[in-house]
Amino acid sequence: MAEPVEVQVRPGGEGDLRALTDLYNHYVRETPITFDLEPLSLEQRRPWLLSHPEDGPHRLLVAHGTKPDGTPGLLGYATSSPFRPKAAYSTSVETSVYCAPEAGGRGVGTLLYAALFEALRGEDVHRAYAGIAQPNEASVRLHARFGFRPLGVYREVGRKFGRYWDVAWYEKDLG
Repeated sequence: MAEPVEVQVRPGGEGDLRALTDLYNHYVRETPITFDLEPLSLEQRRPWLLSHPEDGPHRLLVAHGTKPDGTPGLLGYATSSPFRPKAAYSTSVETSVYCAPEAGGRGVGTLLYAALFEALRGEDVHRAYAGIAQPNEASVRLHARFGFRPLGVYREVGRKFGRYWDVAWYEKDLG
């Protein structure tokens, strides 16, 4: 495991939009982790940013710190978002975490999820769900560390890079 980095975790805001979009677009272009097929512009990503206020059940937390090359910057982010749009789903959230490629294996995802679940502790949220495109052992291990249990797999549910991908679904009790 790589050396841990000094990290500050805080709510994300407008000043983070470019770095958040750049990080997300890396995963759009290079991996099947997200099923977006084309990189997003700042204007396309702004509504997502604004849908995560500093309080309430739908949060965006960012991790900033010194990258391995010595430069400061965004090391990752975690979100809790609406699980489904219908009102009866309001006490369920879908969580996700994205780490900068150079921050992988340094505990950033763990710090982000610890802060996210602490922030959600006082909210009216009963369950958290996470969909993990397969294979992604690092994400499976992270979610297991935080008490997520496997629910099932949607087989070949997304097509990207000329092939079909499975998504495994996980659940965490927050009640």
